Amino acid sequence: MEWSGKKVLVFGSGKSGIGAATLLTKLGANPVIYDGNEKLDPAAILEKLEDKTTKVILGELPEEELKGLDLVIMSPGVPCDIPVVDRFKAAGIKIWGEVELAYQIGKGRVLAITGTNGKTTTTSLLGEIMNDYCSEVYVVGNIGNPYTDAAPLMTEQAVTVAEVSSFQLETIEAFHPEASCITNITEDHLNRHHTMEEYIRVKELIAANQTEEDVCVLNYEDPILREFGKDLRPEVVYFSSLRALDKGIYYQNGEICIADGEKTEVLVKTDDLQLLGLHNYENYMCAAAMALHAGVPKDSVVKTMCAFKGVAHRIEYVCEKNGVKYYNDSKGTNPDAAIKGIQAMNRPTLLIGGGYDKGSTYKEWVNAFDGKVRYLVLIGQTKELIRNDAVACGFPEQNIIFCENLEEAVKTCASLANDGDAVLLSPACASWGQFDNYEQRGDMFREYALSL
Repeated sequence: MEWSGKKVLVFGSGKSGIGAATLLTKLGANPVIYDGNEKLDPAAILEKLEDKTTKVILGELPEEELKGLDLVIMSPGVPCDIPVVDRFKAAGIKIWGEVELAYQIGKGRVLAITGTNGKTTTTSLLGEIMNDYCSEVYVVGNIGNPYTDAAPLMTEQAVTVAEVSSFQLETIEAFHPEASCITNITEDHLNRHHTMEEYIRVKELIAANQTEEDVCVLNYEDPILREFGKDLRPEVVYFSSLRALDKGIYYQNGEICIADGEKTEVLVKTDDLQLLGLHNYENYMCAAAMALHAGVPKDSVVKTMCAFKGVAHRIEYVCEKNGVKYYNDSKGTNPDAAIKGIQAMNRPTLLIGGGYDKGSTYKEWVNAFDGKVRYLVLIGQTKELIRNDAVACGFPEQNIIFCENLEEAVKTCASLANDGDAVLLSPACASWGQFDNYEQRGDMFREYALSL
């Protein structure tokens, strides 16, 4: 696309919107930032932009702004089924997301990861594997680094490792990773996608533009993905943490192995890895399969795998106070992710949960407590929903405590914990409402624990 003079509406004034508007200005386009929240401060938005003359519209979008509009760039936090978006569609205006914009501008090779859980750890590990072997690597997307910031810097030798959420996949058009991965699909974001069928459809878009020369890495133990892999154009590489595969990558008896249909070889022993647990072995397998397809030698892949220490906010050890260990699993933003958090605990646990309501149910999470949880301390919008599900599952109601905020929850846990217990923040909910994001929530938990 020839960008000079193009009028582009950037819908959303957060990190993605600012990144998109900045890139568009560099390309010679005329971005207009629009946000439906009329209470925002236009001056504060402009302060984040290099071009202080950028037009900012808040609240209702005037009809005249649609005239001459060439493109709309949607921020991932903005739903695609609201009335103003219907106006764009009715007017025949092309709608992209920030990921599509960045892909159209960027150069080089793209490796992309999505899934309900595990995608951030997988993306971080794959980024480190590629960084250790390649000279120009960008780790971008839902992991917190706007793709649009990196796109104008890329050369043909670039390797982009992108974590892509369902919100971002909704608005792709030509986005084409040479290697893709779906770690798993479990119930999440139903407040946005409304049905599991739609959520699954959007997740599977990551492979929509792939060809026979590409690869798609899928979880064999996920029945949705096992079925999805049957009719894909790209080569499918399955991974499994529960069984040996004739062809694919799998964990068994303390080893991660690779099978090509004829022979099987050990890639790495899990005793040599720094992250434990089946869910982490799955993340290792995803990253390894993608890196090997991208041409990284096995020895280099294994070396980086063994050095990888994980990511912040994912079952992250914080400190020990009075014999009580504190763990930050703020990235447990849905019940399935939070199940992994409680499964990792090896001592009696006081569990802090609750937050923004994404339409999830919590009985499966409660049933995974497996006798480990002494007290369930709840905050946020979902605390009554979680309490009701917990009681229905037989968790003792007298061991459920409501707190007004995270600081109170940490102090409550500290007062109830015994020597040898753990306090785990693993909310099973999004952070919105009380926090800007899960990183802020995790940082505050860490701060409160360290100050006890």
